[in-house]
Amino acid sequence: MDSDNETFLGAMGALGDVKPLAAERKTAPLRKDSRDPLNQRARREAATAQTARELNPLGGEFVEPVDPRDPIEFKRDGVQNGVYRNLRLGKYSVDARLDLHNHTVEMARSTLYQFVRDCLEADVRCALVTHGKGEGRKQPAVLKSCLNTWLPQLPEVLAFHSAQKQHGGLGATYILLRKSERKRQQNLEQHQRRSRP
Repeated sequence: MDSDNETFLGAMGALGDVKPLAAERKTAPLRKDSRDPLNQRARREAATAQTARELNPLGGEFVEPVDPRDPIEFKRDGVQNGVYRNLRLGKYSVDARLDLHNHTVEMARSTLYQFVRDCLEADVRCALVTHGKGEGRKQPAVLKSCLNTWLPQLPEVLAFHSAQKQHGGLGATYILLRKSERKRQQNLEQHQRRSRP
């Protein structure tokens, strides 16, 4: 024994009333998996679903089937008839394109949502989405039907219509998008400059 230990033990013995502590009975901490697994799974699924809705608001619980040979069309209130007619006739310059061939429904849903967001960032006003007609399949026009349901859910989409033959016909859709806030501000400034004497 070294001198430090001897000094310590001597001091402890001199006190006389020093006793070792009784070992407390320790309880095992609750393990995470000991909680109700059904409740935990339900909370996890609810949180995941909420996050997915926040990331992509496009719902698709029920999609009205569209015939492959039918055009799809939509126009929000406030869109001028002449603007909509020009969209329908393919007279606007297509500034962005998205091809959804070989996409699953879930892939198409997420890709379409991101495409619209990217178009807004790039100040794209008219875009073209190619989805195919889906003829000759057990479930025809699935992606076309989904687009017909999803696009009106996006407030950035002012109007859409099946494309002209040279752009894919009934297997593609023109989309007219709202101006970005930046583009609106630029237009406002231009109009104010013009109106000054």
